[in-house]
Amino acid sequence: MNLTRLMALGTLDRYGPTHGHQIRRLAELTNAGEWSGVSVGGLYRELRLMEGEGLVEAIRTEQVGRRPARTVYAITPDGTTELASLRVHAIRSMEWGPDAMSVALTFAFEGADRDELRDLLRARRDRFAISARELEATRQRGISAGYLTPVEAEVMRRGVVHAEAEVTWHDAFDELLADLPPGCGQSRAGGGWPDAADGRRPQT
Repeated sequence: MNLTRLMALGTLDRYGPTHGHQIRRLAELTNAGEWSGVSVGGLYRELRLMEGEGLVEAIRTEQVGRRPARTVYAITPDGTTELASLRVHAIRSMEWGPDAMSVALTFAFEGADRDELRDLLRARRDRFAISARELEATRQRGISAGYLTPVEAEVMRRGVVHAEAEVTWHDAFDELLADLPPGCGQSRAGGGWPDAADGRRPQT
């Protein structure tokens, strides 16, 4: 799903004709690139693509002083239809993205040096903690400055909650690793393949 497109169309629908710099600034103020999957750097490209598809239209250019000229875009009726479709799809979605860490721990745990693994996970945990603090600080600044609505502030809080949940999980997993004897990460009864009663590798 193109979340950059959803963000841009939603912003044009809400605020009316807007140039790309303003849309990008809104994404930066809300730290959307950190928590939302919106490609802040790809906003201009997405606007040009949507113009070619008839979802937005360039209605004028603006230039202030010696700054580069900026194209002002407006959403079209087709863009409004596309926005409605994207919004429904996004809210209904319960998809999880690829989880590289879970794959590594599930299938390659025993091959890792235990101390090195704990160091890697602790560093990962600290990055989540920093992300939670920074996002909450951004959220509080937005609330104080008045540029975040209650809905926007609560959506950002969801990102904080997710990051804090990761910190909690990492702390609990670190305790597990501390108490786990060597060789006990993926042991199974009989040590065989989980769906092979006789211990033989299943046929493919």
